[in-house]
Amino acid sequence: MSLSPISALSPLDGRYAGRLAPLRPLMSELGYMHKRVQVEVAWFIALSDAGFAEFKPLTPGARTYLLGIVKNFSEADGLAIKEIEKTTNHDVKAVEYWIKSKFDARPELKAASEFVHFACTSEDINNTSHALQLKGGRDHVIVPALDSLIAKLREMAQLYASVSMLSRTHGQTASPTTVGKEIANVVVRLANARERIASVKLMAKMNGAVGNYNAHMAAWPDFDWESFSRKVIETPEPLGLGLTFQPYSIQIEPHDYMAELFDAVARANTILIDWSRDMWGYISLGYFKQRLREGEIGSSTMPHKVNPIDFENAEGNLGLANAMLRHLSEKLPISRWQRDLTDSTVLRNMGVALGYAALAYHAMGVGLGKLQINEEAIAADLDASWEVLAEPIQTVMRRFGVQGAYEKLKEVTRGKTVRAEDLHALIRSLEIPQAEKDRLLAMTPASYVGKAAELARRA
Repeated sequence: MSLSPISALSPLDGRYAGRLAPLRPLMSELGYMHKRVQVEVAWFIALSDAGFAEFKPLTPGARTYLLGIVKNFSEADGLAIKEIEKTTNHDVKAVEYWIKSKFDARPELKAASEFVHFACTSEDINNTSHALQLKGGRDHVIVPALDSLIAKLREMAQLYASVSMLSRTHGQTASPTTVGKEIANVVVRLANARERIASVKLMAKMNGAVGNYNAHMAAWPDFDWESFSRKVIETPEPLGLGLTFQPYSIQIEPHDYMAELFDAVARANTILIDWSRDMWGYISLGYFKQRLREGEIGSSTMPHKVNPIDFENAEGNLGLANAMLRHLSEKLPISRWQRDLTDSTVLRNMGVALGYAALAYHAMGVGLGKLQINEEAIAADLDASWEVLAEPIQTVMRRFGVQGAYEKLKEVTRGKTVRAEDLHALIRSLEIPQAEKDRLLAMTPASYVGKAAELARRA
């Protein structure tokens, strides 16, 4: 069976393939190969500049050619590497042989071909490639998608800053807020989570089979290999890798930074799960309506339905993403002694975990774009909930030393349908200054929102 959108085992490469096009070149196996070639070429060029008599500095033409191999790496190149792997049964060695094959028509490079992958263990190439993949996935897909959501939510927070809304603590009527303030809560939380994701240092090591530069020192014992490795890793792309140097490792980079990154993405996702569920509830209450696309059907049997499918889709895929991200963050920092292979197969699923997150962010964006506020429904809910003014009335009573303030309001409101006139009668009977009575009498559920509007506009 050929692979197609309906035969793919994963929906990321089937049903949802088009939505993940920006992530696929970065986090796929082709992307992994591309980064391996980039690392090998950066190391090779740096070795030529290290001052070794046996490897003179490359000519400008050779450097341009090598950087072109990286820049123009294609799917055909990836397939050629896979063909070599059928013989080597080793993916990193296949990359090395493929690079050497590109030297055949260039005598300068062919003469220096043994410096490809020089003193490296496979993990020197793999860990740096993984870091480059994550750098691309984070900086070009995950963070921009979160930025887009934050911008849309901030716009909504500003737009609805003064739209009063009933709160529902424990699912029960509670002190009013505004629609914008509730959205602002999400904006602030999500912006903080986004900053944590963006600030994680992406680590890499190039120090040999067990992290001690053993082979390097055997070749040139007087050379400062640690400083050289740091330079290659931290020099900006394309001549370096633009990552953060990891000075201590076993055969593999410890992956603690990966755990930090995946946990940070999972925290952002959890915030969005929370918001998906809240928005689902607001739509259910009628606070928001959803625009339908022409020809779109909400239910196969109930023509009136417009389901909150985008928020449900987001919630489901965020859950899948977090299940994988949390496994990655718990498993990857663990390795038996100096190396085991349990991380290798798990790391191949980084793109899947981030893919479900990216898919969810897309669904969330679509859902937010469909929303239409229903101010009439929100206002009607508030106008039917005068009991929420028990809080300000009893608070003012306490200010002026009225004994049993809480208990008096409880007697009037708890478990009862509270009318405005019931509260007004109580207010008029209070022994408090007339100006305070007038202020309380003028209060409505819609006006009792504190600093909500101000807070919403500040987010």
